[in-house]
Amino acid sequence: MTGVPGERAAREDLRERTVRFLRRWNLRADGAARSGTSSLVTPVTAPDGTPAALKVQHLDAECAGEAAALPTCSGDGAVRLLRDDPPTATLLLERLDATRSLTDLPDPREAVTVLCTLLSRLTARPAPPGIRRLGDIAQGMLDRTPRALDAEPDPAVRALLRDCATALGEVADEPGDRLLHWDPHHGNVLATDRAP
Repeated sequence: MTGVPGERAAREDLRERTVRFLRRWNLRADGAARSGTSSLVTPVTAPDGTPAALKVQHLDAECAGEAAALPTCSGDGAVRLLRDDPPTATLLLERLDATRSLTDLPDPREAVTVLCTLLSRLTARPAPPGIRRLGDIAQGMLDRTPRALDAEPDPAVRALLRDCATALGEVADEPGDRLLHWDPHHGNVLATDRAP
């Protein structure tokens, strides 16, 4: 994170929560923490010796359903959830190998094939109750389109926005009740000992 005061405070909050959950769940940190845009993931060892990862994050719409969705997958195409704290969205996850992601594959087509295969496995499952739906988000975007068009001075950009909105309107309800991954990219697909 940069030096913006609000971002520094958010990062410090994640560090403090990491320390609290290390104590609360009797975990031992055994590696350097990695940060995303709104989370901090620390390699840990559980009391029984199991390697795991403690993920602390700011509770928002993107992560609100994560703890409910992960057990639906049972580790098939997704990390296994070992424990969670719903009020804080803190998760204890199976340890993945942060040094082996799809970005490391030399063949970009192979990486895309792996990503698409994983996504097809995830979308084969119905989402558990309470998970936000893509159709609802798409409808919200479509509802905001007229204001976005009115605010855009560039005719070419307005035409692109209209085209995108039309395309979105045609497919908004297609996912239906399926489980979806909200941030699928090569850096978010990591290997485990049980799956390459």
